[in-house]
Amino acid sequence: MKLLLAACNAKYIHSNLAVYNLRAYAEQYQDNILLREYTINQQKDDIMRDIYKSGADVVCFSCYIWNISFVKELLQDLAKIMPDTDFWTGGPEVSFHAMEFLEENSYVKGVMVGEGEETFLELVKYYAESEHISEQITKPAEKNVSLTSITGIVYRDSEGIHHNGWREIIDLNQVPFAYKNMKDFTHKIVYYESSRGCPFSCSYCLSSVDKKLRFRSLELVKKELQFFIDQKVPQVKFVDRTFNCRHEHAMAVWTYIKEHDNGITNFHFEVSADLLSEEELTLMESMRPGLIQLEIGVQSTNPDTIQAIHRTMSLERLRTTVGRIHGYGNIHQHLDLIAGLPYEDYESFHRSFNDVYAMRPQQLQLGFLKVLKGSHMMEMTKEYGIRYKSREPYEVLYTNWLSYEEVLRLKMVESMVEVYYNSGQFQNTLEYLEGCFSDPFCFYEALGLFYERKGYEEISHSRIRRYEILLEFLQEYPEISRDAVADRMMFDLYLRENLKSRPSFASSQKQWEKEIWEYRRMHGIPKSAHIEVFGDKRAVLFDYSRRDPLMNNAYAEEIML
Repeated sequence: MKLLLAACNAKYIHSNLAVYNLRAYAEQYQDNILLREYTINQQKDDIMRDIYKSGADVVCFSCYIWNISFVKELLQDLAKIMPDTDFWTGGPEVSFHAMEFLEENSYVKGVMVGEGEETFLELVKYYAESEHISEQITKPAEKNVSLTSITGIVYRDSEGIHHNGWREIIDLNQVPFAYKNMKDFTHKIVYYESSRGCPFSCSYCLSSVDKKLRFRSLELVKKELQFFIDQKVPQVKFVDRTFNCRHEHAMAVWTYIKEHDNGITNFHFEVSADLLSEEELTLMESMRPGLIQLEIGVQSTNPDTIQAIHRTMSLERLRTTVGRIHGYGNIHQHLDLIAGLPYEDYESFHRSFNDVYAMRPQQLQLGFLKVLKGSHMMEMTKEYGIRYKSREPYEVLYTNWLSYEEVLRLKMVESMVEVYYNSGQFQNTLEYLEGCFSDPFCFYEALGLFYERKGYEEISHSRIRRYEILLEFLQEYPEISRDAVADRMMFDLYLRENLKSRPSFASSQKQWEKEIWEYRRMHGIPKSAHIEVFGDKRAVLFDYSRRDPLMNNAYAEEIML
């Protein structure tokens, strides 16, 4: 008997911790278990061929909002070419409406609902022992292995569809470490779990469904983190929903990775910034630049919205903490906002955006509400007038407070923020331009409308072209100095790389050639570094051998020619 665990990830760089956990938990049947990771960007024919040639008797798909339609299309055709194969699904996208899912998809044998480790082990045992028994007896009725005895599954048989109920949650220490050979994860993000569940009740999040927060023992966590450190894994991303909800646990992990830092591995954590203690902040300040990065969900700064989504947050404490961490200069911060939440209209979101933007995170994620199956938000859609897309990712279309037209405008703002702010390639240019508009939101809004009028949003642009479009946009604002902007653009460009050719908006350096050559000779400046003289006659040396570990910018220093 062969059972295949299949994951269809959103991108090649991603990996699926769930299927590795399932395989590790059923290690006693490792000879029977195959594991494959694909992406939703692959050709379906290639994936089908691979699964068909695997010879699997049972295929289990891990289902999420980013892959459910892709998986269902695969299953429809796999069932035709593998008619004797049993197909199972699991994951958040099928757990909360498993009966309906099986009614709509007759080619699927069953669904594993909720946490899957123990359920999967019993399912593998069922198939392995059923095969063994069938080889020794001739009467099927004599088999003593049955799906009816497995808790945590919904399945079909000749009599209909049966729901065996949800399984009790597992002790996290019972889940074996999922990783062995890190060669399988070259050029991929490695995910790690030191806790499950969440103490909070945010209405848009599935982590709020189960309040039973559990932690992996620190002894195990430290041992497993050391494995990553020894293997020099580039990045380990913790999937803990609120990593710092238990102070002692967070301090122990952060202290350990600081004391055992290999100078390479970066650790990513999702935290509540307003819960960070003085002790934790002091420890963070002493860390190597780039050792950790933080993802902080703000979602909104509207008090009515925060209350409606059952979120617990002190905005003032969050703002102060994010500012302190920003001042350390050693930790990348990623702050999130969600558009489409209750009581947040266009102007309210405008304010929320400016509030978070003022905190100067390295990345600002402007997301849109996704109405997830099983979440409290889905129960409130009628009261809040929330309309959302019928297909995954079930993204908001409009609400009682936000029209579809306004959602489209926010989409353009999101696009401009992603291109110009989150890329990190326009840092100095943006700081100058923000002061030329009423506020940052108005700048990105105006730029987005310009892209829309010109039809630029439908075209893939090079990096230099993005700078040129920005200058084109500024022609509508003659009061803004083009030369001042062009100087800052050149500064930003050379922060990233020593350009092989100069863009059309670059000022001439011919009059400074002799002074630059002499300075290079006297100070032994290598060709790999660059010296640029700007319009205000300020000379700057860009040293690419010394880069900022947070933004990857070259070291820049003013010099006297």
